[in-house]
Amino acid sequence: MKTLILGGVRSGKSRTAAALAAGTALEVCLIATATALDEEMAARIAAHRAERPSGWTVIEEPIELGAALRASAARGRVLIVDCLTLWLTNLLLDPHAETLPRQRAALLETLASADGDIILVGNEVGLGIVPISELARRFADEAGSLHQQIALLCERLLFMVAGVPLRVRGPPIAGEMT
Repeated sequence: MKTLILGGVRSGKSRTAAALAAGTALEVCLIATATALDEEMAARIAAHRAERPSGWTVIEEPIELGAALRASAARGRVLIVDCLTLWLTNLLLDPHAETLPRQRAALLETLASADGDIILVGNEVGLGIVPISELARRFADEAGSLHQQIALLCERLLFMVAGVPLRVRGPPIAGEMT
């Protein structure tokens, strides 16, 4: 089963992904995409590391997500990708213009045929005002497009609101409110 979890910053996306993974009783592998470009981000990464169960396999891959997914997805394992929008940020900041379309294509191609359970986490950034800067507008546009493409490949779509997962599509999740 492929699941996409979207929501705002601090909406409970990562916690929900971890709970879904734990509920499968399968081996868990996390692909972390964040890079520490400043002290605040380094602190966020450290907090996520401290919260992770010690038995998880962790792969840190900020650019080649499709390749990491291809190498790690397997039956009998649940794979968490956290997070798509941090990965997108890394690609937008890459000095080579061809990196973003090439890596996005690699991810989508791999995800379409990948085995095993995969949970993808991303920030929904399209619910606010149109950003003032060109880079921020491009980021919002690229994130919206990426999330739509990934949603087409996923059986389940969850949207997080104040720590509560709302099922948009797919089978119910444990503890779901009705």
